[in-house]
Amino acid sequence: MVLRRLDLPNVITVARIVACPVLVVLILSPDPARLALAFLVFVSAALSDLWDGYLARKHGWITDAGKLLDPVADKLLTVSTLVPFYVVSHRPGAVNEIPWWGALPLWVLAVIFGREIVVTLFRGWALRRGSVLSAGPSGKIKAFIQNVFCGSLLLWYVLARMAPEWGWEETLGWIVWSWFHQAVTALTLVVALVLTVYSMGVYYRENRQLLRHQ
Repeated sequence: MVLRRLDLPNVITVARIVACPVLVVLILSPDPARLALAFLVFVSAALSDLWDGYLARKHGWITDAGKLLDPVADKLLTVSTLVPFYVVSHRPGAVNEIPWWGALPLWVLAVIFGREIVVTLFRGWALRRGSVLSAGPSGKIKAFIQNVFCGSLLLWYVLARMAPEWGWEETLGWIVWSWFHQAVTALTLVVALVLTVYSMGVYYRENRQLLRHQ
């Protein structure tokens, strides 16, 4: 029984990993219903990250497997959303664009994925030397803001496709909401990019002693 409880955060993490390919298929669909389902799946996956972390810290259910699996799940969730976003945003039509950004620039993916690759390689290098490195607070904040961006964009894709069909486009409520929603989506991407670079610097500073004793 104790073992099963100890493994609960890891089970939640694995479920998040399993949800990633489902997300890819749903996000690439132009159907608003499937995009709405993608939004719900993504929110569930993002909240599961907070939940498994909370359980592990509150009850002391922290394992080396969890320290390794959790960052992997976070990275897979990032790939499973940003890559489809890149593909969708380069399709013809304003409805596919990212608010204020247009098509998602390739350099954005390079910055975000470049950071993840560097950190992953460093974790693997440290593991071979007997050190298991977990994600730090700055990395978690970065992941949270990035998830806010992804969730906001998914919801925008749903609402932007529904607005013409439901006759919302000319209403004051939609005009105000669409401006606010687009601003949140665009600005959270900017903040996520800043935190991506910052968190990598913090990660290096906090673990640089490993390099000195290699």
